Amino acid sequence: MKIKSIVAAALFLSFNFCNSLNAQTISKEELIFLTSEWKGERFPDGRPKVSDDLIRRAKEIAIEEAWVVLQNEGYNAQFDANWKMIHQDVPIVGRALTAQFMPSRPDVEKNIKERGAKNGRIGNTNSWPIDQLSKGDVYVADGFGKIAQGTLIGDNLGNSIYAKSGNGVVFDASARDLEGLSKIEGFNAFVRDWDPSYLKDVVLMGLNTPIRIGRAIVLPGDLVLAKREGIIFIPAHLAEKVVLTAEFIAIRDKFGITMLKEGKYTPGQIDSQWSDKLKDDFLKWLDKNPKEIPMKRSDLDEYMKKRTW
Repeated sequence: MKIKSIVAAALFLSFNFCNSLNAQTISKEELIFLTSEWKGERFPDGRPKVSDDLIRRAKEIAIEEAWVVLQNEGYNAQFDANWKMIHQDVPIVGRALTAQFMPSRPDVEKNIKERGAKNGRIGNTNSWPIDQLSKGDVYVADGFGKIAQGTLIGDNLGNSIYAKSGNGVVFDASARDLEGLSKIEGFNAFVRDWDPSYLKDVVLMGLNTPIRIGRAIVLPGDLVLAKREGIIFIPAHLAEKVVLTAEFIAIRDKFGITMLKEGKYTPGQIDSQWSDKLKDDFLKWLDKNPKEIPMKRSDLDEYMKKRTW
């Protein structure tokens, strides 16, 4: 699907599928429809609830490995790069809670804020998504790339976000108070840039809706994996497959490097279709190195039955 079509669809959903809490939020039924491939547990708002165990394991996988799995499944618009971040070595991993911001206009912003106040919303609209966060969530916002006066959070909101989610943020926009945000232990932010200005002429137009982040499409509940290379948004129904496959590739590579260092096999043997003897040596290596296996051995054995090597 072309980027313009994705944006048009997101706008349509933002305005037309609403519930009593906030007319910028699509209905639970529509969210379940959009993520119908997911068969597991969901949040009360309809978002897929990827397990805490998968989130924990996803922190250890590489962006490149996840990308290959998604490409093989036909998901070609899930990655975006060129980010600035607080910490180079603190990944952000969790379930996406999405927000879409647009340039404001007085009549629209007035109506949105008046309706928000009637529904118990407090403060500017950039804080409204924070009220929806739960543990393990990642606040992912399309701020249309605005830098000056596009600062969606400072250190006060950053502290609130981390207290609610234990996680960081991904903004196609900017943030302020870098020094203050850097003092929140465990928190990280992936943004387009830093700016000292206050947020101005920006209004929330979609909450928990499909959004675009650069060249990627993001649905609520997607598994977010943000590292130095960039950010990949893994559809919830593919999260287990992506993590398990990436873990297997990592184990396979570790074994291969060990064999190359020991001179037992050549690079050509390791990098091509494995022989039966090589597969057998790999299984023996796994038996001797159980701590190298990040998943359950039964899950690994089942996965390898389907593997073509």
